[in-house]
Amino acid sequence: MFSQLSNGQLIDLNGYWKFAIGDQRNWSNRNFDDSKWDEIRVPRPWEDQGYHGFDGFAWYRTKFDGTKLDKDQSFYLNLGYIDDVDEVYINGELIGFSGAMPPQFKTAFNSERKYVIPKYLIDYNGSNTIAVRVYDVTQAGGIIDGDVGIYSVSSVTPMYLDLRGVWDFAISRNGSKPSSDTEWDRILVPSHWEAQGYRRYDGYAWYRKTFTLTKEMYEDELVLILGKIDDFDEVYINGKLAGQTRDNRRVGSSTSYSKYRIYYIPKVLLKPTGQNLIEVLVEDIGIDGGIYSGPIGITTKKSFDKMSNQFDW
Repeated sequence: MFSQLSNGQLIDLNGYWKFAIGDQRNWSNRNFDDSKWDEIRVPRPWEDQGYHGFDGFAWYRTKFDGTKLDKDQSFYLNLGYIDDVDEVYINGELIGFSGAMPPQFKTAFNSERKYVIPKYLIDYNGSNTIAVRVYDVTQAGGIIDGDVGIYSVSSVTPMYLDLRGVWDFAISRNGSKPSSDTEWDRILVPSHWEAQGYRRYDGYAWYRKTFTLTKEMYEDELVLILGKIDDFDEVYINGKLAGQTRDNRRVGSSTSYSKYRIYYIPKVLLKPTGQNLIEVLVEDIGIDGGIYSGPIGITTKKSFDKMSNQFDW
């Protein structure tokens, strides 16, 4: 029922996409009417398709058929190379971004875009909308190169919840939690924060992410995997400390950055219904910082134990 192309691709998205120059936030909406938009080929610079010399904001939109995807698999969207900066939405929700939009512009033209698609966003019974916001500052612009499509995620650690993707993020000079939502930015996990606009920053920062449990998940023994963190961390679930890693050594001698963060989740910390909140306080003591390497997610103790011999946990 579920076919796969020879290169591992599940859905081929090379071809003609809807396209418009300008920038309006409702262009990310799943049901926005883009019937009057132009069509241009992806991947190919927009300068080669009637928009010669254009620099600025533009949007791409296309759809994919959710019935072609297996609910038991995990997926990522490969958009190849985008010049210069992008934000990517599935059915109206942000799933990833690269570079930094103005006024703190930072190009990411040489980075391949691969974004995990949260399972809960996918309509497995019908059409799904991909919307890509792009900002180009000079020369070629748009989705310019790559094998664009949807691919399956191969993982030796099956996740109940794959938590890679967009998290809330805030730097903190003394480790205190931000008091206002306006102090939070967005960041992609996993990735060093230096690669996302926080160059040369050493010190404290907070990450946060919400998740919802199914009845089956709540009844299981769960394990939170946060990959590798540079350098030290404290992890809270619904405001209660769930674990921490800190060897208290100085930069150059500390090895905390190389350790996988594996925290068993006591059931007493979890809410069986509604949203649960993960908060991670990270302290970087030098060089790179942040939640920088996967896997990232929540799995069962049984699945984790089966895979424990494949990782140097």
